[in-house]
Amino acid sequence: MKKIIALLMVLALAFAAFACTTTPATPDTPANPDTPANPDTPANPDTPANPEAAAYKVAMVTDYGDITDESFNQATYEGCKEFCEANNVEFTYKKPSGDSTAERVSAVEAAIDEGYNVIIMPGFAFAGTVVEVAPKYPDTKFVALDVSLGDLLEAAVTAAGQQYDYNPDNWNLADFVDLSNTYCAVYQEELCGYMAGVAAVKLGYKHLGFLGGMAVPAVIRYGYGFVQGANAAAVELGIAGDVTVEYVYGNQFFGDADITAYMDTWYQTKGVEVVFACGGGIYTSAVEAAKKVEGSKVIGVDVDQAAIIAGLGGEGMTVTSAMKGLAATVKATLTDVVLNGKWADYAGKVANLGLVSGDDPTANFVQIPMESTQWADGFTQDDYKALVAKMFAGEITVDNGIGDMPATDITVNAYGNIKG
Repeated sequence: MKKIIALLMVLALAFAAFACTTTPATPDTPANPDTPANPDTPANPDTPANPEAAAYKVAMVTDYGDITDESFNQATYEGCKEFCEANNVEFTYKKPSGDSTAERVSAVEAAIDEGYNVIIMPGFAFAGTVVEVAPKYPDTKFVALDVSLGDLLEAAVTAAGQQYDYNPDNWNLADFVDLSNTYCAVYQEELCGYMAGVAAVKLGYKHLGFLGGMAVPAVIRYGYGFVQGANAAAVELGIAGDVTVEYVYGNQFFGDADITAYMDTWYQTKGVEVVFACGGGIYTSAVEAAKKVEGSKVIGVDVDQAAIIAGLGGEGMTVTSAMKGLAATVKATLTDVVLNGKWADYAGKVANLGLVSGDDPTANFVQIPMESTQWADGFTQDDYKALVAKMFAGEITVDNGIGDMPATDITVNAYGNIKG
């Protein structure tokens, strides 16, 4: 009798487990690290769930900020949280105790010690962390956002006691570190920088500024894209001779009194109307200077910064923002890895994410915001959609080089670094 009762209990549990099983979403197109899966695709009942999905636990580690920074950390956190809650995947986040590779490594290892086996890390500051932890934990899957091959090489080559020359073509990363359990996603910043430049000029601004953080590749691509977009719009409108871009790097990723004073000269003396502030917290100096001159504007970066700039006293100040699709990247990657079991399509790769749709700008991994951009007759949402369609079709191309400043018909005054 006891054997019969036990058998009935096993059958009952098996039936209950079958009844509660759900089928994960399936992307419309095969997984490709250059065009990650679309997490919003409806579930396909003909596709079986990844049998290993229940074993996944996701942890996100912040760089040196918090999940309320309205920038990289918050966007990444919200993307992870949304995916994990929707798919019943255990999720947590860790904040390092300070801003150093050692402290980021400690936070990552704390998550791994707690059983988390998918680690999400946003920002180039994680390059050294990836190089240190990935080889030590081969059974853990690491996803690093905005960490480029150059960032990884700099960390790995330096750790090996050699001098990195900042030319990735001269080095083989595999000679220094095994990152076969790591997926890195970087973004085509020049594309959304271009969109922001077009928007600024077509919305009527003729005296523009670019305030970069440090002259690292991502910041340079943003700036050069912005210059190219402003130039294209000015040429199209026949006003190239009337448009000027002031161009400088702060040589740091935060604002301070010196950089604010420099921005004061742009807004108050040179008559700059809008500044694209690009690089960590350096935008705070542009905002502080802009508040002193009525009608002065800024352009945000990485995420839609309109709300955070408004919170600093810059209500209505943000013309637009050049955005990276961090949350979209997280959801797309986790859908393919956790639900569809396609980690092999991502492992060991650095994907360069950009446009994946010519019809829906919001589906792209680089874009400007539909809601907060200050649309006007000169540049409407329909104009933006037409611009994106042309870029996606290859009718408009944007140079992604980071060497010399792009050639332009408009005037570009480049000043190097504010701080030595």
